Order: sequence, then C-alpha cells, then structure tokens
Amino acid sequence: MKDNLMSTNRYIDTRGQCTNPVTFTEAVVQGLADGGGLFVPENLPHFSLEEILSLSNLTYAERAASIYRAFNIDIDDKTISTLMEKAYGDQFDSEDICPITSLDNKTHVLELWHGPTSAFKDMALQCLPLFFAQSAAKLRKTGSIDNNFLILVATSGDTGKAALEGFKDKEGVKIAVLYPDGGVSDIQHKQMATQAGDNVEVWAVKGNFDDCQTGVKNVFNDEKFNKSLLDDKRYALSSANSINWGRLLPQVVYYISSYGKLVNDGKLNAGEVLDVCVPTGNFGNILAAWYAKQMGTPLGKLFCASNENRVLTDFINTGEYSISDREFVLTPSPSMDILISSNMERQLFELTGRDGNTISQWMTDLKEKGSFKIDTLTLQKLQEDFASDSIDNDTCLKTISNVLKNYNYLIDPHTAVAMKVAENLRRDNQVLIASTAHWAKFGENVYRGLHAIATDEPLPAEISALSGCELNELIANETSTHNIPKGLAELDSLNIRFETVIESSTSSIESSVKTFLDE
Repeated sequence: MKDNLMSTNRYIDTRGQCTNPVTFTEAVVQGLADGGGLFVPENLPHFSLEEILSLSNLTYAERAASIYRAFNIDIDDKTISTLMEKAYGDQFDSEDICPITSLDNKTHVLELWHGPTSAFKDMALQCLPLFFAQSAAKLRKTGSIDNNFLILVATSGDTGKAALEGFKDKEGVKIAVLYPDGGVSDIQHKQMATQAGDNVEVWAVKGNFDDCQTGVKNVFNDEKFNKSLLDDKRYALSSANSINWGRLLPQVVYYISSYGKLVNDGKLNAGEVLDVCVPTGNFGNILAAWYAKQMGTPLGKLFCASNENRVLTDFINTGEYSISDREFVLTPSPSMDILISSNMERQLFELTGRDGNTISQWMTDLKEKGSFKIDTLTLQKLQEDFASDSIDNDTCLKTISNVLKNYNYLIDPHTAVAMKVAENLRRDNQVLIASTAHWAKFGENVYRGLHAIATDEPLPAEISALSGCELNELIANETSTHNIPKGLAELDSLNIRFETVIESSTSSIESSVKTFLDE
C-alpha cells in the first residue's frame, strides 16, 4: 500500500491548542486533547482502486492491519497484525466479521452487529482496548508515563457494554460507564448491569445522554481534579467514546473493506460510486465513511439519518447548529437520542481547511450560547458530501414491519431509521446501509413495530410483563427469525451487579470516580 506519509504520522487537535503534535500511541491513551479538542492525523494515506480491491483477498483482520500500517502509526507491523487477529477473531459469529446482506441489486445492508455485544461498537471496541494497552505499555517502557488509566465513558446504550467488554480485566486500566437512567432498553441495561470483570463500574445518571456526555467532558476538562487523580491515585483519565481517534479508525476500515467486498462479490462494478446511509447520533460512524472516501474509496453521498432528535439534519440543511430551544425526545432508537454530536467538530475542522481558531470559537458558542452558524463556504462543502433527513417515531416502527414484509429481513429501530432515510434520499447509485445493532437489543420497539403499537401507547399487559429476553423469544417465534445471539438470550440468568444512580453534575461524577478508584 502506497502512502504519502513521512516516517511516523502524528496527530494534531481540532482547536489548535496542542503546540506539539503527538504520536498515535499518545493520542490513543490521552483520548481528548488538551483544551478539549479532538485528535486527527496530520496526514491521511491514499489507496488506489486497485489497492482497495486487493484487500478483498485478505481476511478482515489482515485488511484492518493493512490500513493501520498505511497510517504509519508508531507500533511495529508484526504487533499490529497480532493485535488485529485478536480483535477480529472467534468472538465474532461470522467469519466475514461484518457480512453484507443484499436486499435487492441496489440495496445492501452492512451488518455491524456480529460481535460479542451485538452492536456496531464492537467493531471498534474489540480493537481499541488492545491498541490502548499496547500504547500504554510502550509509553511506560520509554518512561513517558508511569500511571494507570481510568476509561470514563458516556453511552446512549451500545458503547457502554462494548467498552466494558473490551476493557474488562485489562492490566493497568479501570473503566467506568455512565448511561441515562431509563433511557436505554431493558436488554441494554442488563448488558451493562451484569457486566463481569474486576476493573469495571457502571452508573445510571439522572438525565439524558447529553447530560452524561457533558458531565464526562467537564470531568476531563477539570484540571484540578485530573491533577489530584494523578498525584494521589496514579490514575489518568482517558476515553473510549468516538472522541478517541483509536475508536474512529477501526470504523474507517469497514467502509473501505465493504466497497472491495461488494466488487469482489460481483454486486458492484469497480470504480462505481456507492452511496452510504448511516443512522447517526454522535457522528462518528458516518465521519468514518467520510474519511474512507478521502482515502480513495469511491463513495458518493453520505446520507445522515436522524430520528426525531433531528439536530444534525437541521444543521446539514441550514448550517445552523442549535440546541438552545430544542426538546430532547425519547425515541425507539435510543442510541441516536443525542443533541450534541461530538464528531461534527472533526468534520468541520476538515472542511474549514483545519482552522482550529474557527472551530474553537464555534464550540465555545455552542457551549455558552447553545448554537453556532457556519459560513456559506463551509456549508457548501458539507452539503457536497452529505445529505440528511429525519423520520418520526411512527415511521420508524412502520419501517420495521415493512422491511420484514418486503424482504423477510428483521431489523432494529436504528437500522429502520437508516432504511427509510435511504429510501427518501437515494439517487440512481447503489446504497450501502449501516445496520448498527441486532434487532434483539431493542425487542420492545421491534414488537411495537410488528404490531402497530405507537410509542405512546401501552403494551398489552401480558407483553409488558415479559423480560427483554422473553419478549425476544416471542418475536423470534412470530417471525421465524431464530438468530438471537447467545449473549443476549442468556441475560436473564445473570446477576445484576450495578444499580447505582448518580446525579449528572460534575461534582457527583467526580465523587463517584474517587470512590471507584478507592475500592
């Protein structure tokens, strides 16, 4: 694979606060840059079409290793290959890792949920913890650090379990996850609350996902608190959210990989433009597709699919990002119930020609005023690559039923959002739809969709009395879709370990962190 990089690639931040670019290993363990910005590589590698297609002859782990090596990260080639073999191994229930199901000759579904927690987050979070541990070990060996790490994660449902599973019992690391109390599905809650491992903690937070995410960012930016953790407890904070470049890079891999596979399988002509539709919350998954496009993958329009929390749709269509008077809506697709999409910061940084000062001002305006508006040129660039639409709750649920009827294919509510938006926005190009979770993670809303029960209507008493696992089994029998992953089917038999509910304030989170580290 050819690239244009000079020796080791380094990483800069989106707000221009880091005067000295850092290495990949430093960016991964640090997570968030000083000053609150996000790390991006100084240089992107470029793949020719021939090189992209040649990846199809490799295993998925080998494809991932090839792409990582093209970034010239400061980890040797042999170690990269070893870590990728561990990341994408037997814990996935498909040899393809992320197989593609074609509903017709122009509509393809990228199934990103074949990992241990049945969500697309596994694609990155089976990978990141291995590279995090390797990076930390390297920095300790060189004397750059002598501390342990606390991974602090805000989740709208899926990231939490995937991160817990990836980091459990990793040496020199503890992980704490915050999720909105009452804002996740029964299955998602049980996945986190029953998590095994001696180095894990889970807190339900009074509030929504944005409250969790804002609280975590405030803790990261509390210099006094961070200094006390390092001085008194020898722990530094880091992140496993998609604000960490080590989370984002593995997601770039599957878009490059998928294009080559579609061509190799005879479903797409070499060089033919492929549109992509992604159910979008924090903007990381769709941003990964944009990076794949910049690296040479023949992707066309990127369709940003929103639910009733349509802040991204409004922003892409108008150029104004506003949350000041926007109601936070609970929807059947809770992992997308997000108003502050952190990775948009990276996207705007790239579209403004990497203008850190402008990004810093926009992010300050968002924090202090609840809104910012981008300039006409940046909006034009944004709309060249992206189109966006949103669908309401009823349409989401109806789409689940319609897709089953038309294709005999059962999907979760997040994939349903993407399916409908792809239908609304598609052009003549073939479309790749990112399916981000197995349907059994959201059984209640899948059942509503199949039985035309609106989100504001009560379930029948006999249905509401069922556990998430029992309901999934009922759905499987009704639809003849007996593909419930073992990890979801057995949740009822596991003991609940974590039941603590905390406030969303910075002080409450910091107090909980100290208690966890003292245990």
